[in-house]
Amino acid sequence: MAVEIEHKFLLISEEWRDLVSRSEVVRQGYLSNNPAASVRIRIANDQASLNIKGMTIGIHRPEYEYSIPWQDAVEMLNQLCARPLIEKTRHFLEFAGKTWEIDEFAGENLGLIVAELELTAISEYFQKPTWVGKEVSGIERYYNVSLLTYPYSQWTEAEKTEHADAA
Repeated sequence: MAVEIEHKFLLISEEWRDLVSRSEVVRQGYLSNNPAASVRIRIANDQASLNIKGMTIGIHRPEYEYSIPWQDAVEMLNQLCARPLIEKTRHFLEFAGKTWEIDEFAGENLGLIVAELELTAISEYFQKPTWVGKEVSGIERYYNVSLLTYPYSQWTEAEKTEHADAA
């Protein structure tokens, strides 16, 4: 079984920006979202994929990803996916031997920035950078699929303050 082991964090400073090695524009949409799994289409620069992800909350869940033709992905995003689409720029950087991904959201989720780190084992050690704050891996509203139905632009001021204070 394919498994994703991913930690999500809020950011407490902009220091990470100086470490970015590359960035890609991501546009993704969801074909299905049910209690067992989500099915999404993603275009990242010139690559397109179909992704099926289990709905387990936390750092460990099943995930399957397949390359698909770019034009098919464009058509599915435009015609079949639920709205709003998730739009973001994903920044990649290296820190202490690990690749960190910083998602800077746009569109309905403008203002939300989340750091992600994928590991190969639950117990794998990683060093937490000084620019990383509170871990939000188990908080469902930070999941991309949740941002579809409850985008950052609709969060209450208390939730946005909690977000800012938690960092």
